[in-house]
Amino acid sequence: MTEPIHMRSYAQSLPMALLRAREASMRLFRPMLAQHDLTEQQWRVLRALAAADRPVEIGEIASGTLLLGPSLARILARLKQQRLVDRRPVAHDQRRVEVSLTEKGRHLVATIAPKSEALYGRIERHLGRARLGQLMDLLDQMAKLEGDPRHEGPT
Repeated sequence: MTEPIHMRSYAQSLPMALLRAREASMRLFRPMLAQHDLTEQQWRVLRALAAADRPVEIGEIASGTLLLGPSLARILARLKQQRLVDRRPVAHDQRRVEVSLTEKGRHLVATIAPKSEALYGRIERHLGRARLGQLMDLLDQMAKLEGDPRHEGPT
């Protein structure tokens, strides 16, 4: 007989709980994005650019959207092809690139924004305003947790 493995149950795994919650929230947003022929990752980029008050360098977009460089490069190429974003070299360093929304991109984000906010309203009604605020605070704190490389691996 094998020895039991002592760890919390799979149902109590924090990474799995976060994935389940992410999937539940994305099930709300995916149909809205599909209506506008956008992927989740494309929307993250457009949303990040819309929140910025200036053109944003690619590294900053990658960091803010949690997208890896090769994926981000493909996404930006597609968004540029759709004329939703514009890419320009940084004035003082031609090796670096800044990205901004085009007028068409701004219009698309403005069109989607009320639908997105309605979905947030649905989440708020489900959880309650205070609990949603608490959840957002807790997730923000969790995002600031630094890992210990000695304990990396499956969860």
